[in-house]
Amino acid sequence: MGKYIIEFIGTFFLVFVIALTTNDPQIWAGGGTPFAPIAIGTILMVMVYMGGHISGAHYNPAVTLACWINKKIASKDAVTYMIIQVIGAIVAALAFYFIFGRVANAPRPMGGFDYNFKPMLVELIFTFALAMVVLNVAVSKDVAGNSYYGLAIGFTILASAYAGGPVSGGAFNPAVGIGPTLVSSMLGGGSFDCLWIYIIGPFAGSALAAVVYRAANARENL
Repeated sequence: MGKYIIEFIGTFFLVFVIALTTNDPQIWAGGGTPFAPIAIGTILMVMVYMGGHISGAHYNPAVTLACWINKKIASKDAVTYMIIQVIGAIVAALAFYFIFGRVANAPRPMGGFDYNFKPMLVELIFTFALAMVVLNVAVSKDVAGNSYYGLAIGFTILASAYAGGPVSGGAFNPAVGIGPTLVSSMLGGGSFDCLWIYIIGPFAGSALAAVVYRAANARENL
């Protein structure tokens, strides 16, 4: 039970910080702070250090998928993790709504990009990077016990948010897409029109990373 609680807590804080730093004009003039990626990468880093020794600190269904493909997590736990992560994201979006009286904006493509394969490709590419980093610094037996895994994961999201956010909205995590979108649709008149970008892109990127990791670490899998 402890690992499920950790997955909930970590995902909650990740999504709550995203909401606070990127979504509401009452908090930041213009709708968000330009330093949002720093806050997001930092909260992910500290939450990874907080829960890594208990749950593995996935906080992301795409990361859980990559670990499951490489047999680093049992199927039952993988499914439960994904459910808990989505619940954590929903609760975070509801907490934002309760505090500010309005829904947090769900992730959407930015910079004039339509809801097509281009934002989805950006989500795929940077989720691939995230999953590769997680697998190689936090999962691989070759680096077991290292002290830098949280930094590597947090900085991956920081860089990805700065680079990919202006195109795709920068979720790189199906829970980040699902939770705010569901709450926005139920309580704020939002829609599900671009949710597929934040499900297909991240899951495809993590699956690709899992395959590449398995091929690159064939010795470990013998």
